[in-house]
Amino acid sequence: MDGFVNLTSVIDNALKQTAEDSGMLLGQELTIGQADIISTNRATYFCDLDDVCFVAEVTASGEYPGTFHMVFGLRDAICMSGFLLGIPPARINEKRRLAIMETDDADAFSEIINQAIGSFNTVFQPAFENKVHLKVVPPKKFVPETTEITDTEPIPDGEYLMFRARMEMPGLEMGNFDILMPRGLAELFDPPREEPEPVPEDAGSDGEEGDEAAAAEEEFVATPVAAPAAEGAEAASDVVESGARRVLILEDDETDRQMVRELLATRGFELVEARLDADIREIFSQGGVRLVVLGIHNNDDRDMSLCIKIKAIAQGESLPIIMCAREWTRTAVLKAVRYGARDIILKPYQEDDVLAKVEKFLNAA
Repeated sequence: MDGFVNLTSVIDNALKQTAEDSGMLLGQELTIGQADIISTNRATYFCDLDDVCFVAEVTASGEYPGTFHMVFGLRDAICMSGFLLGIPPARINEKRRLAIMETDDADAFSEIINQAIGSFNTVFQPAFENKVHLKVVPPKKFVPETTEITDTEPIPDGEYLMFRARMEMPGLEMGNFDILMPRGLAELFDPPREEPEPVPEDAGSDGEEGDEAAAAEEEFVATPVAAPAAEGAEAASDVVESGARRVLILEDDETDRQMVRELLATRGFELVEARLDADIREIFSQGGVRLVVLGIHNNDDRDMSLCIKIKAIAQGESLPIIMCAREWTRTAVLKAVRYGARDIILKPYQEDDVLAKVEKFLNAA
């Protein structure tokens, strides 16, 4: 369908980021294709569903207020949660075949949805000048011909744009990742272009006077007047640039801290270093931190809870935290995500891994 080119591009980039981040979380290669956009409504969409699905409500706040919904098939949810929990592939396939979704699976899938929203925020916020923030609530199950449809459930009645993208994992048959966005919210994100007012047929027919007016208009358009630079603009630009690549390294092990410092210094990052027991509030009061590399001793709650402290001090900013440890189990990865880590690194630090993950988040900022 025509229109919504900018919004579709943002959603495609968000889906790509989601595939990359979720693939890391699951330890599996995950790809999500470009989205097709289709006009639909609640009745049509849910009447056409044959299989059980999960519906997650996403709230957009800031200058783009509203809600939209993400929809995943039950078997896809079982598959992804199974990989996150470290369930053997044979058992995952059996659970998919029998449509078995246990409590641990549901909890794990909620964490995957949280990760997806983090990925969407990574793309949406810079695309809309940091004037929007997305938040998701735990997904709800919808069973065709069983779940009661009310005025507001499973989604509010009305007209929607459906962005449908295909998910793929090697050797597995996956379904669609659907995003249902009310048309009003879509137009808020991507306003329709205003049609130019029609020109009266007799306009410009007054001979030389009309020709002179047209020529004057062409000259005005062709020679725009440059606005004078605001005083201090250059200095302000320098300040932004100097903090745009500032990385905080929190690490107790001096050898590990030196290794990260040397790796990042070669790429021109501005570095701030400290131990885990440092005064983090004082560090952030100096401003400019765009990413945190957090080296922890063990995969226990005490070390991981530093993520919560950092995010609280950052005052709601979308601050990426990369958590680093010498051992990562599926349970530990899930716990790291719950505490707010956006990615993980396995020690000892490898140059390609560190640089790729740091660059990924800072380039998206």
